[in-house]
Amino acid sequence: MKNVRGKSNKALTIDVADGYVSVNPLFLKPFDHESLQEFYHEIDRTQKDLRAEKFPTNDVQAIRLRNLKLQRLYSASMIIRNFARERRMLLV
Repeated sequence: MKNVRGKSNKALTIDVADGYVSVNPLFLKPFDHESLQEFYHEIDRTQKDLRAEKFPTNDVQAIRLRNLKLQRLYSASMIIRNFARERRMLLV
């Protein structure tokens, strides 16, 4: 399964960061081992890209939005890790 609902993993992680897609065990159910691993690594890459952007020092709204995106991505990665652990999958 290369994409979900016609979207690539990159587009899906951006939707997760923006709050359009909620990651939960029901959402992850159709993923096989390889696609779950790719999705997890893409979330990690998106998190790194977001942290690499220049920090908005004087803009409170931009700081809040950045932190909210990072929080959503971190939450999604934790849910994926727990889902994979229950199914005895490695996400290396």
